[in-house]
Amino acid sequence: MPDQPDLRLDNFLPYRLSVLSNAVSRRISNIYEREFDLSVWQWRIIAILGEGVDLTSTEVAIRTLMDKPSVSRAATSLIERGIISRTIDPGDRRRAPLALTDEGRAIYAAVIPRALACERELLDVLSDADTKLLHDLLTRLSKIASPDSALWSE
Repeated sequence: MPDQPDLRLDNFLPYRLSVLSNAVSRRISNIYEREFDLSVWQWRIIAILGEGVDLTSTEVAIRTLMDKPSVSRAATSLIERGIISRTIDPGDRRRAPLALTDEGRAIYAAVIPRALACERELLDVLSDADTKLLHDLLTRLSKIASPDSALWSE
């Protein structure tokens, strides 16, 4: 086809970000999949709730950019395993926030130091200035890609 621009995946940012994201996720997932029998989706819910904020399934979906059915299925399996709980908000009975149980907090506490060590290994190849620039650039790109997300506020 004449006049069609060339697409070189090695230089196509969406492709490179996707591949990098998959590689990093796979590296960290070895920790929680092998030791705790958790899927990526389940771990993301635990990680979000581990920050200490009780969120509904819808709020988790918004913060993680996961689709609601995936969040719902993963949350249900975590509830069945006793890793998270769902309660009814007494102030708004339509709201059913999720929270980590004691077992969920123990899993979170066990995985986080190893996830942070994995992050350090990745960032060790960058200077402090490069790391700051990387985070700044990722924040800017995230705001463009998902402008409605409050997750990327500065």
